[in-house]
Amino acid sequence: MNNEELAKQIITLCGGESNLVRVTNCMTRCRLTVFDASLVEESALKSTEGVLGLISDGDSFQVVLGPGKAKKVTDVVLALTGKDSGGVTESWQENKERIKTGQKQNFLKKMIQIIANIFIPLIPAIIAAGLFNGFASLIGTLQGQGVIAGTGFWKIVQLLFSLIGAAFLGYFAIYTGINAAKVFGATEALGGMIGGLSIGANIVAISKIFGLFNEEIPLNSILTTGKGGVIGVIAGVWILSKIEKSLRKKIPDVLDLVITPFITMLITSILFVFIIMPVAGFISDGLVAALKLIIMSPNPVISVISGYVLSALFLPMVLMGLHHGLIPIYAIQLEAMGGVSLFPVLAMAGAGQVGAAIAIYVMAKKAGNERMQKVIAGALPAGFLGVGEPLIYGVTLPLFKPFITAGLGAGFGGAYVMLTHVMSSAWGPSGLVAIAIIQPQHMLNYFIGLVVSYIAGFIITKLVMKPKDLESN
Repeated sequence: MNNEELAKQIITLCGGESNLVRVTNCMTRCRLTVFDASLVEESALKSTEGVLGLISDGDSFQVVLGPGKAKKVTDVVLALTGKDSGGVTESWQENKERIKTGQKQNFLKKMIQIIANIFIPLIPAIIAAGLFNGFASLIGTLQGQGVIAGTGFWKIVQLLFSLIGAAFLGYFAIYTGINAAKVFGATEALGGMIGGLSIGANIVAISKIFGLFNEEIPLNSILTTGKGGVIGVIAGVWILSKIEKSLRKKIPDVLDLVITPFITMLITSILFVFIIMPVAGFISDGLVAALKLIIMSPNPVISVISGYVLSALFLPMVLMGLHHGLIPIYAIQLEAMGGVSLFPVLAMAGAGQVGAAIAIYVMAKKAGNERMQKVIAGALPAGFLGVGEPLIYGVTLPLFKPFITAGLGAGFGGAYVMLTHVMSSAWGPSGLVAIAIIQPQHMLNYFIGLVVSYIAGFIITKLVMKPKDLESN
């Protein structure tokens, strides 16, 4: 079944084009919101060729397709249905139903969905920028050690890679503002302006005039460039959307194009600079302090315990869709600490799945279970490369016990990675692929963490699983 055929099948099994409210994708999933969940044929969708799994939550459905394929199939769905990824339609009846549908979600799920909608479209750029920065850092390290020349060709490559990486990560706040405006229904360019305000050089000059700047320790200032990070930008754009919508109802059409954006930005900017940035900065600083206390603790006992627990519990978080709520934490770490320590720890979860799957393969081979061997053999390469869905939905979750033992095994790798303070330059796919975005000095320890997770996942699964557990599979 090619991508177009699969897209048509997904549309049909989700109740048809008229039942779709919103269609987006993340790295491995086509995410759909529907008007009537009872029209979705879940069993048929799960068994469709090319579908690796299905996650349903009320009116929200995530069709697991795998990396690359998820984007291509989603694009075809969008093209066939004429929907846009923002879920905005010309019909007020559809918009009303969409809003009512959204009200059925609890507050936590709403917040996580908003975060996902803002950051998921940025993931390809995050990965690309992280890879370029990682390679630039590696080249710089090799130049410093005299392994390669510090001038000429390699110098040009290092500068070019740094330039490409900074083109996104240096302006991350602006991209966040643009996407937040799209999600909140505000003018996207104005959202980008709010992001740009947060990193503008004049913030420091304004801060000094009002006595809010700490000359000795600039990062401890009440107000300074980047204060509040993406948390502040998202909050600022949300307020901007409220002000803009309110003004559009009151400003005459003939003046709307000029007056509305001007007044909207004036009011929002004042609130953003003097209230939102300091408050969001206080929250971000507190979060960073807590992360340093727990994740970057010099106490090895705390590091081992926190690393184990975080890695062991990550896959259940993924199943519930809660992992997108961690993205702002990644971003805050990157802005405040120059790297992300949480991502490498959580990346061990997938390695535990690989170890568990290998143990099941050995047992299946001994029992003569060719079907299970075939499933695992097809899913393992993707698992090593950080794509865990084929193993999760095809092997460990249906058997259940291995899903638990995989997490228990992953915890050991997470404990090691946390203990050795591994940091990455960005976040994205896990597994062996992620080595490219791990900071050069930590690459070896990250790889050792993966191996530890493979081995621990294998051993624990082998000890817990019994031959009878495979009889019905």
